Amino acid sequence: MIRIAAVGDVHLGEDARGRLRPALEHLPDHADLLLLAGDLTKHGTLAEARVVAEEFAGLPVPVVAVLGNHDHHADVPEQIAALLTDHGIHVLEGESTVLRLDGAAVGVAGVKGFGGGFAGKCGSAFGEPEMKSFVRHTEKVAARLADALHAIDVPVRVALTHYSPVTDTLRGEPLEIYPFLGSYLLAEAIDDAGAALAVHGHAHFGTEHGTTPGGVRVRNVAQPVIRCAYKVYNLHGPDERGDQSASATGGQASPHSTSRA
Repeated sequence: MIRIAAVGDVHLGEDARGRLRPALEHLPDHADLLLLAGDLTKHGTLAEARVVAEEFAGLPVPVVAVLGNHDHHADVPEQIAALLTDHGIHVLEGESTVLRLDGAAVGVAGVKGFGGGFAGKCGSAFGEPEMKSFVRHTEKVAARLADALHAIDVPVRVALTHYSPVTDTLRGEPLEIYPFLGSYLLAEAIDDAGAALAVHGHAHFGTEHGTTPGGVRVRNVAQPVIRCAYKVYNLHGPDERGDQSASATGGQASPHSTSRA
């Protein structure tokens, strides 16, 4: 069994130093790996990224992250990624990593993702250059996710994005902004390569549980949705694609609880 903890949209500012660390110190009791689904900072500054690095560095479990749109706001995402990497956090953008966890192996492929909408109600690369650029960027990002998933040479694969691959986990958000919350192309990439689990953030008013058209379990782990320091998903093997139990640990003093994924 592989125990995967995940959270996104923690939006740490310079005034948030130490906010999550007390809960994270107990992480090894509940999880073997921590995934960060983007929007780690408020405004994408290096000062905020240093707070993130201090919060998540040196944990007794591996930490794998993607950046979110907030982490791009100050136009220094490469420096943020480098800073986090220097603190031992794996930052993915179109890459994958394979982790050996107490005899088990899991591969994580990550991209930030992008918007564009969902089948039947999506943008297309037609018309003005700005629209074609918008949609082609999503196409490029989704292709990189597919390539990264295909490159993983172990049976258990996890897709980590900031933007959502499905509409299921957007329920609760205004329909008008769905095109800016994700793209069906991410789900196509996940289904094409296969995965045990897909994790994303970004949709603060969405829903935790969803499924791709191909049957891959999708989990929205934006902190405003899961309402805890992180959520844990137990993967029981490559033939049990997401038939997982889930446990959550929230806040500095919240008890550990278990729920069905």
